[in-house]
Amino acid sequence: MSQLVLDANAVLLPAIDNLELTPALEQYFAEGGKTLLLGENRAEYVGRKMSEKRCQSETAVDFAGFAALIHQKAGGAIIALDQEPTGILRLHGMVPQIPGRDALLTMPDEEIYASAFAMAKAARALGVTMFLSPVVDVITGNNPWLQGRTLADDPANATRIASAFIKGVEAAGIITVAKHFPGHPDIDGDPATDIATVIASKDDIDRAISIFAGVIAAGPRAIMTGPALVPAMDADMPSSLSEPTISALKKLDFAGLVVSDDLDAPATLRDRFDVPGAAIAALKAGSDLLLLSAANDLRALNTRICQAVENGDLPAQRLADAANRVRKLAGQVTAQTVV
Repeated sequence: MSQLVLDANAVLLPAIDNLELTPALEQYFAEGGKTLLLGENRAEYVGRKMSEKRCQSETAVDFAGFAALIHQKAGGAIIALDQEPTGILRLHGMVPQIPGRDALLTMPDEEIYASAFAMAKAARALGVTMFLSPVVDVITGNNPWLQGRTLADDPANATRIASAFIKGVEAAGIITVAKHFPGHPDIDGDPATDIATVIASKDDIDRAISIFAGVIAAGPRAIMTGPALVPAMDADMPSSLSEPTISALKKLDFAGLVVSDDLDAPATLRDRFDVPGAAIAALKAGSDLLLLSAANDLRALNTRICQAVENGDLPAQRLADAANRVRKLAGQVTAQTVV
């Protein structure tokens, strides 16, 4: 197995919506894959609630058993899911729930920390090692995508709540992924279904970025870039494929993992890229870990990334650096003990 193939799989974060290890995923893990997103289906995502069928049929024992299998296949994995304080809760009652948005707005930081820690510690016992949360965007206009998922309507409370949440979750041995940089105060559609663009001035985006600057001080080990075009940052490339956007994130003294949002999203592909093309562009821009559906042909995707290195389109060192960052974080989090 070439190092190039191993590196190309290490930077992928395939998403599944059921607890099934397919032959394609078996091959992915056998050839260097280190991460998996245990996701939800479209109806659950839109409804912000897991289905009754899932809640009745999927038990903590099932979940823990599947996670243990993935850790064994990967040699220690980053097992991610959406467990948002005020949005999507993938673990649907298998762990203690954090209070809702209204309660969080009035809770002192230490209570938010304690609640987040309890939830994350229980999730860690199930084998989970990454939460794709918190959402730190603040909506000031239209945003059907993030409606019902944000922490607050003002930057100060969003920063405060997110920071306490991050500290609690990280203390429980789970990687937090603050999202969606650089912020989406007003957007003209849902990036998951539309070729959406953020409608915001440079001042608007600077205010959104200030929230991330505050949250970074709390110690999230990863940050997710957004899926849409933000012309105030980059008029050409959507955030997850944008070198200026990722450079702006790193200028906030953030040295953690840069995670792309869903590379299958129409707002990212923009009738311009296929998924492998978007993956290569994201890596070139500075992304380390690439979120995408496991329904994609992962082997073909790996081949395209390897070909991009071989033909000089993607620097080999950029891919190697990203892969090493993912492997290092996977090793750190699986070795982390929680008291």
